[in-house]
Amino acid sequence: MKMNKTLIGVIAAVVVITLWASSAYNGMVKEQEKATTALANVQSTYQRRADLIPNLVETVKGYAAHEKQTLEDVVAARSKATSITLDPSNMTPEKLKEFQQAQGELGSALGRLIAIQENYPDLKANENFRDLQVQLEGTENRINEARNTYNAAVQQYNVVIRSFPKNMLAGMFGFDKMDKFEAEAGAEKAPKVAF
Repeated sequence: MKMNKTLIGVIAAVVVITLWASSAYNGMVKEQEKATTALANVQSTYQRRADLIPNLVETVKGYAAHEKQTLEDVVAARSKATSITLDPSNMTPEKLKEFQQAQGELGSALGRLIAIQENYPDLKANENFRDLQVQLEGTENRINEARNTYNAAVQQYNVVIRSFPKNMLAGMFGFDKMDKFEAEAGAEKAPKVAF
């Protein structure tokens, strides 16, 4: 009789631990998926910016033909930025930094391109240019919002996998800490645009 109670107690403990472990595992998967989806949204927003750039470059070309170097810099920066993709399964701090640097270079080149309008009153008045500029400004806001959402999702995920006792399961099942987007070096300084 005592053996049966002990056996029932052991079985009950195993069942409770199994239910807790499966619930904890599923919770970690859910948080990881939120973070990877947020990362995909960041990349999608950057892609939107990259997709707008050819139209902006063509519009500026018609007005500022001798600004060839600026236009070439934008095209080259866009090419570099779109060649780097982040994959949540093998994302390293170095890869994230490389991605951020390429996107920063593209943002800087775009800033120089937008500044061209000051030298070309006809360009400033061009409806296509204004529309593209507004879309790019909106996209930059979306990029910032997507990055903030990603960072919040990563923070939540990291808290879940690093909190006791889930940290033991996280280690066993390969849930690794994820990196956040950080400000680029020198981001605290206002950019200088000069020709």
